[in-house]
This record gives sequence, structure tokens and C-alpha cells, in this order.
Amino acid sequence: MKFIIFISITLLVVQLISGCSTKKNDTLNVHPVKLKVGEGFVNPLGYYEKEPRFSWKLPSIDSGSLTQSAYQIQLATSLKQLRFSPDKWDSGKIVSSSTSWVTYKGHPLRSREKVFWRVRVWDQLGEMSEWSPTQTIEMGLLQNSDWVAKWIGAATTDTHLAPSQEVLATPQYFRKPFTISSEIQKARLYVTAKGVFKVFINGEDVSKADVLTPGWTPYQQRIETLTYDVTRQLNLYENVISSSIAGGWYSGRVAGLLDTDHKQSPRLLAQLEITYVDGSKEVIASDGTWKATQEGPIRFASNYDGERYDQNYEMPGWKTPSYNDGSWSKVITEDVLQSIHLRPKRHLPVREIETLNPVSVTQTKPGTAVFDFGQNMVGVPSLSLPVTKGKQVAIRYAEALHKGEFYTENYRSAHSTDYYLPVKSGVINYKPTFTFHGYRYVEVSGFDETKIPNANWISANVQHSDIELYKNFTSSNAKLNKLFENINWGLKSNFFDIPLDCPQRDERLGWTGDANAFVTPSLYMSDSYGFWSAWLKSLREEQTVDGFVPLYIPYVKWIDWTSSGWGDAATILPWELYTMTGDVKILEDSYASMKAWVEYHKSEAKGYVSHMKTFGDWLQPYPEAEGKGANRGDTDFSLISTAFFARSVEMTAKTAKELNKVRDYKALSVLHAKITKAFRDTFFDSGLNVTKGKSTQTAYLLSLAYNLIPENERPQAQEKLIALLEASDMHLRTGFLGTPLLAETLQNAGRSDLVYELIFKETYPSWFYSINNGATTTWERWNSYSSEDGFNPQGMNSLNHYAYGTISKWFYEGILGIKPAKPGFKEITIAPQITTKLDFVEGSYPTPQGEVKVSWSKEKSSLKLKVVIPNNSTAKIIIPVGYKLDDAKSAVSKPISNSLNLLPGNYQFHFIADSSIKGSKHFAS
Repeated sequence: MKFIIFISITLLVVQLISGCSTKKNDTLNVHPVKLKVGEGFVNPLGYYEKEPRFSWKLPSIDSGSLTQSAYQIQLATSLKQLRFSPDKWDSGKIVSSSTSWVTYKGHPLRSREKVFWRVRVWDQLGEMSEWSPTQTIEMGLLQNSDWVAKWIGAATTDTHLAPSQEVLATPQYFRKPFTISSEIQKARLYVTAKGVFKVFINGEDVSKADVLTPGWTPYQQRIETLTYDVTRQLNLYENVISSSIAGGWYSGRVAGLLDTDHKQSPRLLAQLEITYVDGSKEVIASDGTWKATQEGPIRFASNYDGERYDQNYEMPGWKTPSYNDGSWSKVITEDVLQSIHLRPKRHLPVREIETLNPVSVTQTKPGTAVFDFGQNMVGVPSLSLPVTKGKQVAIRYAEALHKGEFYTENYRSAHSTDYYLPVKSGVINYKPTFTFHGYRYVEVSGFDETKIPNANWISANVQHSDIELYKNFTSSNAKLNKLFENINWGLKSNFFDIPLDCPQRDERLGWTGDANAFVTPSLYMSDSYGFWSAWLKSLREEQTVDGFVPLYIPYVKWIDWTSSGWGDAATILPWELYTMTGDVKILEDSYASMKAWVEYHKSEAKGYVSHMKTFGDWLQPYPEAEGKGANRGDTDFSLISTAFFARSVEMTAKTAKELNKVRDYKALSVLHAKITKAFRDTFFDSGLNVTKGKSTQTAYLLSLAYNLIPENERPQAQEKLIALLEASDMHLRTGFLGTPLLAETLQNAGRSDLVYELIFKETYPSWFYSINNGATTTWERWNSYSSEDGFNPQGMNSLNHYAYGTISKWFYEGILGIKPAKPGFKEITIAPQITTKLDFVEGSYPTPQGEVKVSWSKEKSSLKLKVVIPNNSTAKIIIPVGYKLDDAKSAVSKPISNSLNLLPGNYQFHFIADSSIKGSKHFAS
């Protein structure tokens, strides 16, 4: 059979190559699209950045604008000014191909200021586009001096009265009536809390779907503020602003440290600024004229322990102007301190994103039922429930059933139960306000026993940080698709204002080691750059003057040491974020922090061998050690610490080079060479056998992935790694540190076939093992749970951890083959790893320039590959191993070696199996 090679290239690509054009004038009838500010904001309200960064994309390939040769940005304080005479900034024509992270260089932007902006571009032929549609930026309050409001609290929470934990755990309610007698032009509410808040104008929830705002930052250094447009909520004449607050992360405990629970007094800060049509302004600020009470229906609220609601305390109409608050007390006030920065929120808050309904209902006994939602998730339920007067309803949560029984022991000390006490019989409607839960199952007890439970009684409100999930991978294998879905759910569940390790038990912390593993996969899967950038700022704030980085961010005193492989987030995250986005500002902001962490590493090293404490290869399967020590795996701790010492120095050196810090780059390069030599000499003998600790997969993975083995010895180290895999029946033996390195290291060794074998393993330890045992998310342990035996008796059994979701990175960089050849994907490498285990794969990634798409499918001995290269990019296609391109009738040049260089466009390739390679062990079978 003769195989015909068909390569379809858009007419426009051919025009570009030949220098031809079909345009008849000097202005394109298209314009830039997808305009964004900073890390992905669109028309932001309450923006945080004094010098915004602008990004856009070129129009579709069909427009003919394949590359950008220049751009022009204009900003103005009005649409008229923007059109005729931009009064904030006119960049003029800037010769540049940059479409991302263009920094504002105009007149200073001030707090509250609203500006209008637009951009136009010139294409590869020098032809100018139309102006983009106009976008807006409205600044938040950028400095503490913008606040005239004071922190307020209920009088019962005055710290001078030494309030009890019970008092501090009881939510506070606030009211401030006011009158408006003129027509309003606009109104903005600036608001935050030491704790978490809900806020209302004339009974309407102005924060809508927002959950547990303002979120979690290092409260003693920075508290984020939010801005809401409340123009339409205000009435002529009588109005009221009202709010409720709870302790949230601000005063809640960490882990089992009950003695720290509710020891701080939550506070509210609110500033309503009204601009009238006549130009006059009025400020309604939180101050001593507000009133407060703690006699509201929410009697207790805790992130870990749930919420207690008592209908006896309901205050009908308390959010409306007509309510009589005569029994309420004057608030106490506290000044805004200059030492704690009040700054606009840097990323979108947690929100209610979707709703799930139960897939089954089981009545376990009279008045008790278990609802199964079929999906492990995070959020709170909404209940419409028949109740009996005076009989308390309890709502408990579980991730899985243990041998058929409702099970909460893996939540440890987190009580994770909501209570509702009804004042009368009938149907109640209830949704918890100031807590969140990780769960799949909900047990409801105490409802009216005369009623038969049904699925309409409850729904699940899924909550997570408001980031877009791309859902950009699919294949011909159902379990692989299920794994991708599970990883997505793990991402959603743990991106809860900060990157949590788990969302259900008494932990829920921003562990740095988990972040190192998952930062890049999450960027392939979601629009999460702003989320990570904001958390990295918190890391820099928590870092001490000697460079020490806590194990989790934000830091609350619990574990007071740091760990290699964890604290290295200070260097790994900035570099990974830069690689994926091309935003050099993340390096500029982080460079001092990166250098400080390297200095801390140096202080823990002798002879360039690090002795920093470490959690080790956390939860490695089949450890030789027993007890708690088994959790840290078998890889020598100093080997791990020295490897990460080298890695952090390497990332910092690369950053110094990017920032043109020549002296630092040279010094760091010398340091890196010394650490590398010490690593090789200390931990391996002349035959590359491990000389300290056990010979583990992770020991060789660190050596290879971090380039700590001389080039001439890499093949031998690869063979040692593969031999260890073979000795384990081709199962992984890696924990939190080794697993992220497996796929890429094996691919670099030419053994993508082994990556597929690892992914497609059905038995423990493997990704499919969890799926075979009912997983709907990724787990903390490889064997946290089994359908037959229930939860693993060893403990540490979170069923919603994202760390092992790191394999999704290889879905993009391996299976699809998409990788950045330069930071920000301006140049793209596409090297799909083909296997007999899959017939079809399709996926994409929205790079800063536009969406790159790859799909491949196999028919007998042929392979069809479809690729879309976005505008303003170039790509190199690496011809898949085991195949060759017959270019006899090709419309493009012959391959250079094993690759094809491509310009923007739509391409379709047909390949035929290369019999001279097919039998090779490197063919992905």
C-alpha cells in the first residue's frame, strides 16, 4: 500500500512564506483580541498594580496577521480623551513582537482612578490593525492612607475584656443606617476583615458568590481588600449597610492546636464612597457610629469544625433600613496601622462555581440519611429539609465509606459538622456561611422521622478560587481520561484562596513541597498564574531575614523548621512561572528572595553537601523503615538536600542571567559547579552505585533531572534507574519528591515506553490503582483507600491531595509533546510521544500568544498528526520516534534531521512507520 503524505497549510502561511499579500490597503480590518491586565484580569475593579502590565492576542490566523512587528497602547481618563488626546499614556509605535506583559509607562495611576485603554498592532507586512475594543481599569485603594475607616468589632470582643474562645468564635453582626438625598453617579464599597465577611446593602448581598473573603494572607504584614460596585443597590433616602464576620483563617487554629483556636478578635473594615451627579462626594466609613451584636443566628463558625445555626436567634429584617437595632450596642474601634499593609486582592476570590446533586440516598436509621454526590469536592451544601421543633439537625461529611460505614477518622481533629436548631416544625432552608468542607458523602440526622429522605433535600455547592479550568486533554483511553478528570477535581478542591495540601482534615495549609510538584501541571490545566503569583508574594513576606522559608504559607506557628524540597519553592516557583508565562516581573519580584534562600541553603551545608532537615521523599511506597520514619522514604536525606541545594542555585543563576546580573550569575555558576562535584563525589562510587543510604529510584531521578551527573555518565545512571524499575515489576517507588521527575527523566532517556507502562499500571502503586478503587480525585498516599479494606490504617489518608496529579504535566509535554522552547512559548517544541496503548489523543494549551493545538491518531502503521501553531509564534515539530515523513509531495521543505520548523498556521501531517526503528527498545510500545 502506498502512503500519501498530506500536509495542509493555510493559504495565509503560504502567503507569508512567499511574501505575498491579498490586502488592498494599509489598514487591517481586524484588531487585537483577548485584552488582559496583569495576571489575567479583564476590566478589573479594584485593581492592585500601580504600573499595570498589558497583554493581548493577535486576531485569528484567518485574518492574515500572523506575527506582530509593532504595537501602540493608549490610556486615558475618559473615552473622549482616549479617542482624541490620551492624557495618561500614549506609547507611540513601539517596534516589538511582544504581546504580553507590556509595562505601563505613563502618568502615575492613583487610588480609585478609572482609566480606559486600547491597543493596536502592525503585522509582519507593516500593516496597521484597527484599535481594539476599549477596556477599563479601575484602581482599588492602593495605600493605607486612603482609608478613613476604622476597624470595628462588637463590644463583647474587646481584647481588654479578655473575651473567651466561645465569644471570639461567635460571629459578629454590624449595621450602619444612612440617608441619601441626591442622585448618585457611582458608589464603591471598599471592604475587608480580620477574619472573613459577608456584606450587604439594603439586604442585597453585594459579594454574591464570593466565599470567605478576603482570603488568607500573612495577616501581620498584609490584608487584602475587595472593591464592589454598589451603585444600583443604593436607594434615594433610607439605606443601610450591614455585615457579618467570623474568624476564618485569622483566628482559627492550625492542625490539632486547640489552644490557639479563636484567640484573636475578628474585625471589619468598610468604606462606602458615594459620588453624586453634582460632583459632591460622601464617605460612609466603619467607625464608632456603627452598631453590633453577637446575638445572631450563627452561634459558632470554624473552618475545621463547621458552623452552628440556631433559628431562635434569627433577626428578621436586620439587613434592611427599617430594622430596629435598639438592642444592639455601639462598636469598639481600632486604628488602621501603617505596619499592616491594606492592599487590593491580587487574584479572584473563592466563589461558588457549580452545583451537584446526589447520585443516591440511603436511610441508615430513622431520622438519619447518607447522601452520596458521587464526587469528592469542596464547599458547603444547601439543604431544604423537614425538621421538628427543638430537635437539632447534624450535618456530617466524609470522603468515603469505610467498609460501608460513614467514616470521619481521616479528618483527625477536624469536627467538620454543621448543626441547625429549628424553632418550629416544617421545612428549613440552610446553607453554611462561614466554613467549608471536603467531602463526597453527607450524613444528615435529626430531620423529621416521619419523612422519607429524597435527593431533593440537598445539593452541593462546589467552591474554589475563581480560575478557569481549560479541560484541554482527551484520549481514546477511558481510564486516562478519568485520571485527568480526577486531577482537575484535585486542583479545584485545593485551590482555595491559597494552594492547600488537602481541604478536609485539620491541616488545609499551603505546603510548599506540594506546590513545587504541581505548579507547572496546574498552569497547563488552568488560568492560575494570578493565583500562584499572589501566593508567592505571601511566601516572600513570610521568609525571614536569614532566608528561612517556612514549610507552609501563610505561616502559623506549628512546625518551626524548614525542609529541602519544600522551602525550595522560593526558587522553583518563580522560575517555573516565568518559563510558562514569559513574565519577567515574577523574577524581578522574587530575585532577592531566591538569593536569600540560597544563602540559607549555604548555611546548612558543609563542603557543599547540604545537611538541611527534610521530609524526604514523602510517602514513598514500600519503605524499609517502620513507624513515622517510614513516611520519609528510603532516599538519603543529605542526598536529597544537596540535590535541591544545587537546583535552587541553578534556578537563581538562570534568573540572574535573565535579569542581566552578570556578577551574580558568574558567582552562582561557580557555586553550582562545586555543589555538583560534591554531589557526585559524595553519594556515588565510580560505578555510579549509591554510597549513602539506599539505592532508590528517587536518588537517580534527582541526579538525572537536576543534571548532577556528568554527561558521559548519564547513560549509566539511566540504566541504573531503569534497572530499579524493572526490579519493582515496572512500578514506581517514588513519593512527593521523586514522582514529579519520573516522566520527563525517562523521556529524556528515550524510554517514553516506560512512562506509559507506569501510567497504565493497574496495581499498587499506580495512578490507575486509585481509579480502580473508586477515586474521583488524587490521593495523598498511593494506597490511601481500597474498595475492599477501606482506609489505610497507616494514616495520612487524604483522598483529595493534588501532589501526585503532577503526572498531568506529561499529558501535555509528553503525550501531546507541547513544551516551551523559550519562556512564554514564543518558540514551541512539539514532540508527541506515540504509543500502542492509545489510538487517539487531542489537547491544547492557551499560550500567551494564542492556543497551540495537537492531536494524533493511529491507523495500523500510519500516524496522522494535526497541529495548530498560534500567531506570533514559531514551532519545531520533532518527528515521532518510530515514524518517518515521506515528503515526496510535501508543500514544505524536507525535514532538518528529525524535525520540521513551522510558522503560524494549521497543519496536518501523515507519517508512516519506519521499519528500521520499530524494533528498537525506545519505541513507545
